[in-house]
Amino acid sequence: MNQIWAQLSEFWDLVIDVWQTGFFGIDFGRVITSLFILLVFFVLRRLFTRFIMGALRRFVMRTKTKIDDQVIGALEPPLGFTPVIIGVFFALQYLKLEEPFLGFASSLVRTLIVTLLFSALYALVGPMSHGIKKMERVLTREMTDWLIGIIHIAIVLIGAAAVLDIWGIKIGPILAGLGLFGVAVALGAQDFFKNLISGILVIAEKRLSVGDWILVDGVVEGTVEAIGFRSTVVRRFDKAPVHVPNTKLSDNAVTNFSAMTHRRIKWLIGIEYTSSVDQLKIIRDGIEDYIHNNSDFAPPDEVATFVRIDGLNASSIDILLYCFTRTTDWGDWLRIKEQLAYKIKQIVEKAGSGFAFPSRSVYLEKIPQEAADIFVPPSD
Repeated sequence: MNQIWAQLSEFWDLVIDVWQTGFFGIDFGRVITSLFILLVFFVLRRLFTRFIMGALRRFVMRTKTKIDDQVIGALEPPLGFTPVIIGVFFALQYLKLEEPFLGFASSLVRTLIVTLLFSALYALVGPMSHGIKKMERVLTREMTDWLIGIIHIAIVLIGAAAVLDIWGIKIGPILAGLGLFGVAVALGAQDFFKNLISGILVIAEKRLSVGDWILVDGVVEGTVEAIGFRSTVVRRFDKAPVHVPNTKLSDNAVTNFSAMTHRRIKWLIGIEYTSSVDQLKIIRDGIEDYIHNNSDFAPPDEVATFVRIDGLNASSIDILLYCFTRTTDWGDWLRIKEQLAYKIKQIVEKAGSGFAFPSRSVYLEKIPQEAADIFVPPSD
């Protein structure tokens, strides 16, 4: 029995020694207390977000401007992480670490602080982008969107460089290595850089914008949905999206229908050859008067407008109608064309003429004398 008690006493002394020696020379009491401190600050984080941030939100809601509401809304997630960083700092301070763990703990806290600051800057780009978007008068909307994206990327890269510097990692050799790596990548990713440069040129030249109806010869016709760094998304009229490489937009002819000032109507109206000259003049003058006196059509002093006898076709006398509508909307344009077709039919019928259609006359000069009789079956 005495032996058992001696062994138990030895085991208890071992437990006390482990408790005091702990983890890397830190007793478990301090470790547990540090974890408790960290847990307390996690709870404070909820209180901080609920009460302090809530009070800030209520305060800015009473102001007339909306920019402060957006700033607080953007900063709430990164600022809500502040109590956690403070908790990590106090927990590590309570552990009373020694080298090399003291340097690691300091670098960890610095990394968290830098991450918090750059996260706040990244979040602020959204609310502050309204000021950048005011430059749309000079630049295009797509160019300002690209500029905002570049600012985001720059913040991430600078933040990553700051974190690496905290951990003693030199940026210079990494940049030199990336330079050599970039040369190798550039040789293998020439198409990507071609598309990137083409996208910049397309936006800088203001060839198209999001929402424009375009036709890329031999590629696609539809509405522009997004202009990316490598490709542009064009949604066809059957609602299928097409990702067009930006080089296609810079190298091919692009027709931007949304940039039209007017929509054209060009018809060739065939009138019967039996029509007299007076009837042709009545038809021509009637169509011309309708176009000139209708507000749906652009006047001749703005655009070219012609209603003329254009030629003598094989089976018709052709009248060329060439005019432009004020609207560029496709549906409205179709409505105007429909009304014009009704009016032209009324004018032609009122003039006592008619529309010609392709026909062929066959002249039989002589009936063969020895032609066979037509067989007629006998009746019962």
